[in-house]
Amino acid sequence: MSLQQQHHHRPPPSSPPHRTHALQQAMLAGGAEQPPSPPHEAPKGLRAAAAGGRGLELFRGGAGPPRRARLHWCRPLRFLATPGPVVALASFPGSGNTWLRYLIQQATGFYTGSVYKDYGLLKNGFPAESVVNGSVAVVKTHESGPGARAPFARAVLLIRSPGAAIHAEFNRQSGGHIGFASPDRYRRNRGKYWQDFVAEKLITWKKTNLDWLLHFQGPMHVVLYDQLVTNVEDELRGVLSFLDYRPSPAALDCALSRREGIYKRRRRALPFDPYTPAMRASLRRGEEEVMAALKGLVSAQAPTTVVSPTTSGPAPVEGCEDKCGR
Repeated sequence: MSLQQQHHHRPPPSSPPHRTHALQQAMLAGGAEQPPSPPHEAPKGLRAAAAGGRGLELFRGGAGPPRRARLHWCRPLRFLATPGPVVALASFPGSGNTWLRYLIQQATGFYTGSVYKDYGLLKNGFPAESVVNGSVAVVKTHESGPGARAPFARAVLLIRSPGAAIHAEFNRQSGGHIGFASPDRYRRNRGKYWQDFVAEKLITWKKTNLDWLLHFQGPMHVVLYDQLVTNVEDELRGVLSFLDYRPSPAALDCALSRREGIYKRRRRALPFDPYTPAMRASLRRGEEEVMAALKGLVSAQAPTTVVSPTTSGPAPVEGCEDKCGR
């Protein structure tokens, strides 16, 4: 069974602290929300150049290929003036966490934090790396367990099909956020290296998603990656609504026009299928286990929002072909 297209808002068992519209309060503290303005200077030398449909500008050295990219922000990024509850943006690596952070920053103008300090991200659009408090809109984490969940009062859980997510993480570990693993990497040690990687990461994929689904006690909003790719606007609206933020039409239009960012891995078809039938069967069983847990929460608790169920196809064998930042 593939990931079904459905969302789940999980209410708290009692009445936990709400975000109390901290995002709107922060906007008010800085003045009324204005339509997106021309590009602004970002902190720590991160400059946003002239507006572009994809939200980036490539730097070129002479006649050579592009060397790096600039991100364009719809408004100057900043911290929330009135900190709210700490909100996790939890996912298994390779599930699109960086891309969703980027969309949130574009739509709100507020930084997103992280439990990590990725210097590549720090220098390219995410100056609040390693910030874990209510001054940022959400905080990225790939961790699970009581200690990992403890700092957070609310959570957004982003779930991607295990085959696609694991393949994306394999590419990231081999080639960076937008690079690829060479075909030789799959054949290393007569294929055992790749087989062990998939088996180990599938365990982690299940553990991460089940831990947040079954043990996180605060309000939670679940986003399915495939649905986010298919319907960016509605999915982003759902996340922003959970964060108690209502973007103006101009702000949302600006974010959507710059939806791509720079953390997009291009499609690359491998000359072979890296997943054997046995591996695909294991991935399918793991996916069904997580989806059963999600369906159980949807049926047991209210209010819930269920989008028209559809099925996603098998994990693309070429790996991460879209917004698959870690």
